[in-house]
Amino acid sequence: MLKLFADAAKVLPYNFNIMPKVKIYPHEEICPDGAIIEVNDDETICEAALRNNIRIEHACEMSCACTTCHVIVRKGFESLEEASETEEDLLDKAWGLEQTSRLSCQAKLNSEDLEIELPKYNINQVSENH
Repeated sequence: MLKLFADAAKVLPYNFNIMPKVKIYPHEEICPDGAIIEVNDDETICEAALRNNIRIEHACEMSCACTTCHVIVRKGFESLEEASETEEDLLDKAWGLEQTSRLSCQAKLNSEDLEIELPKYNINQVSENH
């Protein structure tokens, strides 16, 4: 029986459905205490944040048409899927753009955890509750 278990362990992939986490640094208005949230498969940072009641702006309803959901990735940037050309073009208009900036409505995690910062400002003139 022990040999059978050992043989099965060699064949089965190591997967306990551990979801990656995003650590969100404190933001004065949106997330004063900061947060650590889990991200489901095929979910963007913005979707995961909204699911956890962290009200990231998303004026275009997450269609990659604005920059209100801009975030700065402080750890784990390399593990994200590459940004599309459209996202890169939009990011040029984001307030506080950095080398590790992404639109949270487009950025999907692989298996690595991330740490992100929400910029103090965005280009949205009026904040709406979505």
